[in-house]
Amino acid sequence: MRKLLKLFKQNRSLIIFVSLMLVFRSAVADWNSVPTGSMKPTIVEGDRLLVNKMAYDLRVPFTHISIAQLADPQRGDIVIFDSKASDKKLVKRVIGLPSDSISMRDNVLSINGETIAYSATGVASADGSETRTEHLLGINHQVKVAGIAGQGMITRQSSFGPITVPEDHYLVLGDNRDHSSDSRMIGFVPRSEIVGRSNSVVFSANYDNYYLPRQERFFHSL
Repeated sequence: MRKLLKLFKQNRSLIIFVSLMLVFRSAVADWNSVPTGSMKPTIVEGDRLLVNKMAYDLRVPFTHISIAQLADPQRGDIVIFDSKASDKKLVKRVIGLPSDSISMRDNVLSINGETIAYSATGVASADGSETRTEHLLGINHQVKVAGIAGQGMITRQSSFGPITVPEDHYLVLGDNRDHSSDSRMIGFVPRSEIVGRSNSVVFSANYDNYYLPRQERFFHSL
């Protein structure tokens, strides 16, 4: 015990700093690396996201226990959640809110009976997929799809529903619609699993080019 006390006294400043940093990362803000392309073109492999952990809840550090609810996730938010269904931390976009009726036909979303509009960006990939702007009821963002409304290749993930989002749950999708493990596979996301929201990339490493930094993506807004 005396040795531990002596060690603490000798390194008190460092121990306090590390402890406060861990508490800060657990309850206030953190960063999250993205290893897959499920959120392309918005987020690419190697991006490191800034995560606001106080966007929705004030939590007890190192737990999911909410002390106070500060806000609710909104449609279009990019959220980070600890998925029990997939047993990993995931990054997806909120599409459906509690009580929403959601359906998708050939990669075209409908929310509460309103068909979502899409516009072409002129960006096409070698695999036949297209990048389009999804006008998500006032939130415009890009999605990558295999085909829309009969154009291009349609995959088994291109259609579902209609389904109703239950209370205290959210329907989330990846922006890379045909290559994302999201609510179409893991089900609705409980609010309690959502740990934060991201609005920007802090750092990005190019996995295909010796992990060299992508300077153009530093502090890139999402």
